[in-house]
Amino acid sequence: MTGPADERMNPQATASAITASTKLSRAAQREATARAAVRHLTRANPRLGALIRKIGPHRPVITPNSFVALVGSILQQQVSMSAAAAVQKRLKALCPRGRVTPAAILELSDGNLRGAGLSRQKAKYIRSLAEHFASGTLSSRKLRSMTDEGVIAATTQVKGVGRWTAQMLLIFCLERPDVWPIDDLGLRKAVRNFLGLGDLPEMETMQATGEPWRPYRTYASWYLWRSLEGPFMPGVALA
Repeated sequence: MTGPADERMNPQATASAITASTKLSRAAQREATARAAVRHLTRANPRLGALIRKIGPHRPVITPNSFVALVGSILQQQVSMSAAAAVQKRLKALCPRGRVTPAAILELSDGNLRGAGLSRQKAKYIRSLAEHFASGTLSSRKLRSMTDEGVIAATTQVKGVGRWTAQMLLIFCLERPDVWPIDDLGLRKAVRNFLGLGDLPEMETMQATGEPWRPYRTYASWYLWRSLEGPFMPGVALA
């Protein structure tokens, strides 16, 4: 049996215990928020509630590192998920110990990046992103302290990062609960199917559809994405 004296003698064990407790607390908080979201969405739209029950628990793939998440989203712009995954794999192989960091990206030449499958434009975007993080202009700590719109404003200063890319960061990294990316093609397809429309919904329809689902539109987005045959799931998988 150990006591306070033993913990003082073994600070590493104490730190490990604190880390484990923090992770457990985050997981418990994540589950509690998901349950609250499901209750709200089900009350707001029973048909959405039926879809939620069919799909099951909310289990998104989360990438905790903001830089890695943004790199993944940039690579996924305007290409298939399988093509993006292949580029991601090659990019990781070029980085020391397979870790995609700002320093590792800045050490790579344009030829290295192009050889991994990045277009000339995306190579510029990734390098610009690495420069912003390396200089401290952006950091995970700073981004986590910002509002949703603050995150969008800060990240869209980087070449190649638009509102959609910033919203993917909010959803799949920062875990913000009320993001509704109405420009996302997959989400528009899902809403079309959900509403029984013949064509893709216009932006006004998308906006109106999501309004009753505040403040949990991120969860509605995820379930609607999952409703697509496939399913088409944006996100990142570099970590």
